[in-house]
Amino acid sequence: MKTILCYGDSNTWGSIPTPTFNGARRYDAHTRWAGVLRDRLGEDYWVIEEGLGGRTTVWDDPLSPHRNGYAYLPPCLMTHRPIDLVVLMLGTNDLKHRFGLSAYDIASGAGFLVDTILRSMCGPEDTPPGVLLVCPPPTTDPIPPKFADMFAGAIEKSRQLAPQYEKVANDYGLPFLNAGDVIESSPVDGIHFTPEAHIKLGEALAEKVRAVLV
Repeated sequence: MKTILCYGDSNTWGSIPTPTFNGARRYDAHTRWAGVLRDRLGEDYWVIEEGLGGRTTVWDDPLSPHRNGYAYLPPCLMTHRPIDLVVLMLGTNDLKHRFGLSAYDIASGAGFLVDTILRSMCGPEDTPPGVLLVCPPPTTDPIPPKFADMFAGAIEKSRQLAPQYEKVANDYGLPFLNAGDVIESSPVDGIHFTPEAHIKLGEALAEKVRAVLV
């Protein structure tokens, strides 16, 4: 059995888009893209969901503690080892105005996580796990009022992420998926995914994973 770790933010956790801040609501296990991935791959694969709302690549958030993706990554890898493949999709929260990051900075953060995974020896027989790097889709234009101020300046930067992420993947010789080629963010809040988007992304990733884990 192949073990796949899906490491991400609220879109991996499965946040339902809402127009106001009224508490986190989550899609069911068979709607979330990681659940769709699990269902499509079948019983020969074990898919682990490690999504956390607000998680960044490598940055501490002064307003939301415990969201640094790097801080939790090493113990997470050690907890779930041996891991055949890590599906890594982070970067949306790095677009928040308070971080002041460029698309290059955000992709560099993702690259640091890739490097951490490849140095972890948490794969089968103490080898490095494989990594499938996924660039999150752009925000909507415009971003609805709920997130407009929080993500001020994010629209253009979110569109610049894909080529930067692809370069990181190429530098490490990794498989890559630009989620923006498959889905769009929901117009309800501009950041999260509709059920249909989760299904499309899960199906696209299942095809990609099968090709990687031959």
